[in-house]
Amino acid sequence: MTRTYLSLARIAVVLLSCMSQVGAATTKPNIVLILADDVSADMFSCYRQPGSAKTPNIDRIAREGVQFRTCFAPAICGPSRALLMTGVYANRTGAFRNDMWAFASRGTLFTRQHSWAKLLSAGGYQTAVAGKWHCGAKEPWQTEVGFDEYCIYEGPAKIKSHFGIDVIAQSLRKDVKLPDVRYWYSSMIRNGKYVEVTENDFGPDQRCEFLMDFMERKAKVNEPFMAYWPTVIPHGPYSTTPDAGAPMDIELKKPDTKGMSREEKKKALADYSRRQRIRFVNLIQYMDKLIGRLIAKTESLGIYENTWFIFCSDNGTAVTAKDRGVERGVHVPFVVKGPGVKHLGITDELTDFADIAPTLLDIAGVPFPTDVKFDGSSQLPFLSGQTDHHREWIYAYTGPVQVLRTKDYLLEARSPFYGKPRGRFYHTAERRFGQDYQRVDHYPEHAKQRAEFEKILRLLPSHLEDDHPFWNSKFGIRWLKQNDPAELARKQLYNHPDYSLYDETD
Repeated sequence: MTRTYLSLARIAVVLLSCMSQVGAATTKPNIVLILADDVSADMFSCYRQPGSAKTPNIDRIAREGVQFRTCFAPAICGPSRALLMTGVYANRTGAFRNDMWAFASRGTLFTRQHSWAKLLSAGGYQTAVAGKWHCGAKEPWQTEVGFDEYCIYEGPAKIKSHFGIDVIAQSLRKDVKLPDVRYWYSSMIRNGKYVEVTENDFGPDQRCEFLMDFMERKAKVNEPFMAYWPTVIPHGPYSTTPDAGAPMDIELKKPDTKGMSREEKKKALADYSRRQRIRFVNLIQYMDKLIGRLIAKTESLGIYENTWFIFCSDNGTAVTAKDRGVERGVHVPFVVKGPGVKHLGITDELTDFADIAPTLLDIAGVPFPTDVKFDGSSQLPFLSGQTDHHREWIYAYTGPVQVLRTKDYLLEARSPFYGKPRGRFYHTAERRFGQDYQRVDHYPEHAKQRAEFEKILRLLPSHLEDDHPFWNSKFGIRWLKQNDPAELARKQLYNHPDYSLYDETD
């Protein structure tokens, strides 16, 4: 009798073990998507460029997965986030620049297109967002966007407007004037409630902790999750961090050069730039440390092997790249690791932000919407080794300026509106980061490739050409009154002088 009971017990253990293994094999993977703010690909050590920050945790994601050498995103944050969330280029959404939302798209971005957060939620995922939103008029907690949980930094006035919580009047927050509320003594709303903080609290820490708590809660009940962290780092002002500098030192003051000699002024400004650069690098390295905490959390929960990590940035580095319709403005880091990734290491395959939404849905096993077509393609067939190729070309923009690339050729600064309908055409071969690009606009031996670029552009809807309906809309008329196109063109069509490494002559 005892022997029979033991045998039955052993069978039960084996069955339970098998069931557990089957369950583990069929468990949907978790996803962690991290979006840095205002930083080019050359600032991350895995891209092996001079002067980069030390980013061992991002390097680890790249080493254990795939590092796309060339990823494009729109050169400014609002359109970049709109593309990331919908998978649809501005040519169709209307999200061209932070101040250029055609077709009333600022309010209709998530009613005319789909948010992947809403699609993933409908597909059985628990979703959370923490950090900076800045993606049209709809907020992440609204039904049209569809995040289940959120921890977003907002100023006290917006918190009062959105939630009726007057944090100053209710003595939840000191009435102090700060140059920014994203870093020290950050003003945040978490799942409808104000987050009480002190001057010694660093906002990115708390939003990281929110995501770790979210991941732990979902892992414990075996619910697949999507954790989206659009960090505020390293967007200016270049604050101190808990690892470097004093709390509440949010902004480095520019030197007062009045009364200085030319040489003294030059020295003071150079010292200011040097110290700003140090803060910029410190912020990036602190972000990497927080990413390491997210990785460690998944390891401690036993879900690391079943979790995708994706790291990228919304646009190029502020001042030197942001809002410029050149490659440095749109060239961002993109590294990804996850279960079943086969193509390990650095790849020359191309990707852009239109690929993110279909990739997330594909990873989650959620069907694509049938009423709105993605402009991008899922990376999963390439990542999983089903194919050795991803895309023939990638595309990016800022305002009325377009950038288009294949593996060997680059078209940048194309803007009929600014009087540059042909842009500048380069043969880059395998080279990147502006090194030794050859200008080939009028070379007969490159005419075939140039014609292919024109063909691609003709297949895209209008991109703020002179006859675009935006210019006759009330928003477009207001934009024309408030802006000087000639002045904007001088910035948007060219590299910053420190990065003018190839022929940009008109």
